[in-house]
Amino acid sequence: QYRLVESGGGSVEAGGSLKLSCAASIIAFGNYDWAWFRQPPGKEREGVAVIERDGTTTYVDSVKGRFTISRDNAERRMYLQMNGLKPDDTAMYYCAARRRICSGLHDADSYPYWGQGTQVTVSS
Repeated sequence: QYRLVESGGGSVEAGGSLKLSCAASIIAFGNYDWAWFRQPPGKEREGVAVIERDGTTTYVDSVKGRFTISRDNAERRMYLQMNGLKPDDTAMYYCAARRRICSGLHDADSYPYWGQGTQVTVSS
């Protein structure tokens, strides 16, 4: 059994910053690719960023230059530093993991392991 727990969400004004954290109970943390997804109200879940087991990162175009994904294998944690937040970034943010080797972000179906989410709200 596994458990992924997100934290760090909250409400900020446009231009502000937040840092999300995902704590994982998966023992072989380093053997997984880790990703952040988000789901705005009334919309489908979309991939935000992934950090693969070799450190390769991929971002969706809308967050490039503003968000940074990172991981700490020893602590079994993953992070998403979000700067320059915009109202369009408002969503529930989820961490996700996959063990299967595949390059790039891909869609949600590629990730068998999910957290419960943390809410990010950005006001204009």
